[in-house]
Amino acid sequence: MTEPTGKSGSTVLIPVFIPAVVVMVLLVVGTIANPDLAGNAFKVTLTYITETFGWFYMLSVAFFLVFIVGVAMTRWGNIKLGPDHADPQYSFPAWFAMLFSAGYGIALLFFGVAEPVLHYASPPEGAAQTVGSAKQAMQIAFFHWGFHIWAIYGLVGLVLAYFAFRHGLPLSIRSALYPLVGDKIYGPIGHAVDVFAILGTMFGIATTLGLSVTQINAGIHYLWPAVPVSHTVQIICIMAITGLAIFSVVAGMDKGVKRLSILNMVLAISLMLFVFVVGPSVHILETFLQNTGSYLNHIVERTFNLQAYSRSDWIGNWTLFIFGWTIAWAPFVGLFIAKISRGRTIREFVVGVMLVPSLFTFLWFSVFGDTALNEIMNEGYTALIAEVQSNQAIALFKLYEVLPLTSIVSFITVLLIITFFVTSSDSGSLVIDSLASGGALHTPVWQRVFWATAEGVVAATLLLAGGLGALQTMTITSALPFSLIMIVSAFGMWRALVIEGHHQQSLKTDLHQRYSGTSGRGLWRQRLHGLVNFPSRDQVQEFMDTTVRKAMFRVERELVKEGWQAKVHEDTENNRRYLEVFKEEHVDFVYEIRVLEHVLPDYAYPQMPSSDEDQRHYYRAEVFLRRGGQSYDVFGFDQQDIITDILDQFEKHLHFLHISTASLPWRMEEHDDLLSTPPEPPEEAPGVDDGRPDQAGSDQKT
Repeated sequence: MTEPTGKSGSTVLIPVFIPAVVVMVLLVVGTIANPDLAGNAFKVTLTYITETFGWFYMLSVAFFLVFIVGVAMTRWGNIKLGPDHADPQYSFPAWFAMLFSAGYGIALLFFGVAEPVLHYASPPEGAAQTVGSAKQAMQIAFFHWGFHIWAIYGLVGLVLAYFAFRHGLPLSIRSALYPLVGDKIYGPIGHAVDVFAILGTMFGIATTLGLSVTQINAGIHYLWPAVPVSHTVQIICIMAITGLAIFSVVAGMDKGVKRLSILNMVLAISLMLFVFVVGPSVHILETFLQNTGSYLNHIVERTFNLQAYSRSDWIGNWTLFIFGWTIAWAPFVGLFIAKISRGRTIREFVVGVMLVPSLFTFLWFSVFGDTALNEIMNEGYTALIAEVQSNQAIALFKLYEVLPLTSIVSFITVLLIITFFVTSSDSGSLVIDSLASGGALHTPVWQRVFWATAEGVVAATLLLAGGLGALQTMTITSALPFSLIMIVSAFGMWRALVIEGHHQQSLKTDLHQRYSGTSGRGLWRQRLHGLVNFPSRDQVQEFMDTTVRKAMFRVERELVKEGWQAKVHEDTENNRRYLEVFKEEHVDFVYEIRVLEHVLPDYAYPQMPSSDEDQRHYYRAEVFLRRGGQSYDVFGFDQQDIITDILDQFEKHLHFLHISTASLPWRMEEHDDLLSTPPEPPEEAPGVDDGRPDQAGSDQKT
């Protein structure tokens, strides 16, 4: 891996950076040299892929949905994306705002009115402009923007978060292949995977930028007719948005992306509430419920519908384009979601990533799409159909014409489109930069600026080469190899979760048995003493310096005599001691005891002077393993009891290695990183845990 040369130096991983840049440069130069030839090549490529690999895209997306829901429903759903003691880094509202803004906020603004109207006017099956086509239009919109695309994003995000925060591998697409190829992820295989991920992300963002600038151009022309709808204006918009994205990407995740994401959600919800209130409110609620039920009722049929008996361009122009666009965006959105999801369980992650955004999407399409259909079917606004068919980007603004405060709402919409894309662009720049740096969490500013600029250049070039058609082709093309990578990644995660299950089974301990075991002498008295007494820091520290220290050194000496490598580490700065045991790279076991401060419970206040703030805390000597805190206190144990506890945990770890090696058709010694948490992270990488209780929660600290 590339080592940073300093805060102002480079962290790029040359075998990834150079191929990705070369491919993008060749594409840009070739397109500029002959736009017509490039446009025709894109068109031929799009036709070939949709006709030849359409079935593969649909089958892959179905697999992604089944896999991620299935994992969440199993016992694996309780596994945390990080050490067992880790807490979520962001609140749920902030988390949802960021994943939604990065995911597809622009798509809802572009397609929220346009897609239902277009499907109503020209349905893939049946008569046009009927009640049946209206129902079908909303079902299709729900299908295109519902559970399936969030399953794509969620799978990539889940795999990356699991391997990065649970097992300490780089926060990069290559890490998903570790259970299958081991350390080869650091070689050509891993480099190739990350190159594909960078290209998919770049073209996905370029597609979004192309959609957004056409809609921004349409909105500006609507507000100020003197501004024409042209490529020149759109290129200027790309330059302006890229400049804003560079400013935001320099600010970083919390100051830039987080604040913009929250602003996006406030503006989006405000627009939706406005249309709901001034529109047919009751009708919207009725259609929301009916369309949701219809979507759930037909989800299996639509998932596998390829129009095999009625060949047309519709499936390629709509379903395959949207799914391909989503797969192309998956490295970016997935890695971004992974970055902000540390500390959540797999089940929380899946529910949060799939259910909440999907329900919001259904409500959004019901508010905007059904309001537009209601105006066409019941209010006589049939001119909206021709307007949308001639220019999809103008659809939302044309709907505003029949609503109050048209100019104000249109201006807010243009502003929202800009902020949505700025959020997507700077998030994408952070992700691409991380991929091109081998998973580095912190990179120099110039690298982020480079990728933000490259996004604008690629989007402008593809726009000149053939407009949306060129963008569609590059998106679907780049999605093909990455869909294969996603399938392999899912299989790799399943292999790792099997190991995780063995590990949990081997470490499963009943707390009552721990205290009442026959090996301890009088542990029930110690347990009672611990329940009703609250020791001070000095008392626990003395216990650590004497009993714990002697017990660990005794175990170390005996293990060394038996031919094992063992070492006691004393971290006085963080008030912890831990015993590390390993032998011939087969075992990496850590037993740690750390002094933790806790808030004194209410029932203890009568025993303590409430006016003295120092007495409102007590201290525990808690046990931590590689998987995090075990939530039990050993203060008061004697040396024999602590030695027994160490051996109990060591025995369970050895049993885990035994059953894992016996049950899996791969050599455990080639995958030791899956049996332990990561090495100590660099100091400049906050938020990444080494598996030890550096952040044990708001009510306890070192």
